[in-house]
Amino acid sequence: MANVTQTPLNPGDSPLVREALSSVVSRETPATQTAAQPGEPSSEGNGSSWPRPAKTRVIAVANQKGGVGKTTTSVNIAAALSMHGQRVLVVDLDPQGNASTALATEHRGDVPDVYQVLVDDLPMADIVKQVPDMPNLYCAPATIDLAGAEIELVSLVAREARLRRALAAYDAVDLDYIVIDCPPSLGLLTVNALVAADEVMIPIQCEYYALEGLGQLLRNVDLIKAHLNPTLRLSTIVLTMYDGRTRLASQVADEVRAHFGETVLNTVIPRSVRLSEAPSYGQSVMTYDPGSSGAMAYMDAAREIAHRATVA
Repeated sequence: MANVTQTPLNPGDSPLVREALSSVVSRETPATQTAAQPGEPSSEGNGSSWPRPAKTRVIAVANQKGGVGKTTTSVNIAAALSMHGQRVLVVDLDPQGNASTALATEHRGDVPDVYQVLVDDLPMADIVKQVPDMPNLYCAPATIDLAGAEIELVSLVAREARLRRALAAYDAVDLDYIVIDCPPSLGLLTVNALVAADEVMIPIQCEYYALEGLGQLLRNVDLIKAHLNPTLRLSTIVLTMYDGRTRLASQVADEVRAHFGETVLNTVIPRSVRLSEAPSYGQSVMTYDPGSSGAMAYMDAAREIAHRATVA
C-alpha cells in the first residue's frame, strides 16, 4: 500500500479544513499495522472505558539509547489510557523535562519537582499536578535540578529505592497506572525507576542500531530483579518510528518479534510529524491531532496494554 504524505496543519485552519486534512493523515499508515486484534474493541467509540487493573500498575519506560521515543511513548500511552476511564500519573524522571512540557506542566524555576522528592524527601503529593483539560491525567514534573540527582543520590541511604519509598507513601489508591519516563542512561535515576516499578516497557526504534545496548538494559533488569525488586518483569516492547516504505524497518520488527514473542505489542508506531509537533503546543498527540496515524497507533497500543493480563 502506498503511503500518503502528511499535509501540515496550521493553527489558523478552520475545523472543517483540519478534519479534512486529518482524514488524509490517518491514511499514512496501513490499517494492518494499527488494527485492533480479534476480540478487542476498535478505535471507534473512544469515549468508552477500558478494564481497570486490579491494582495500580507501575510501568517504567526505559531504554538507555536516546531518541527512540521513550517520552513520546510515555506521554501518549498515558493520555490514551486516561481518555478511556483510567486514572494515570506520569512521573517525569528525565532532567530534560520533556514529558512535563508535553503535558503542559510547569517545570521551570523553583517549581517543586521530582528532584526534591528524591533528594530532600519532599512528599510526592506536593509536586503532582493535574494535566490541563485531562481530568484523569496527572504529572510529577522534572526540572533541570534533576541532572544533579545522579551525584547527590550516591551518598544517600537506600539510594536505589528513593522513588519506590516516595510512591509507597503517596496515596495512589485511586490510580490505575503510574508511568515513569526514564532518562536515556542506566544511572541511578533509571535504577530508581526500575526498583519502583512492577513492569518495564521498552520502546525500540525500527532502525539498524535498535538492538545495540538492549542486552545491557536487560542484564540490568535481571540484576535489579535478583537483588532489589523481585516482582520486576519485562512486560511490553513497543516498536517505534516504523517506516513502512523501507525493508529495514520490517526486518528489525521481524527480528524483535522472533526474539521477544508476545512481549512485543501487535501495534507499531509509525513515523509521524504530528508526534513531533504536539509537545510544542503543550499537548499529547491524542488531543493535538487525534486523526493522525501516530495518535491512532498509540490509542491501539494503549488498548493492548489495558487488555493484557496484569500478571506474567
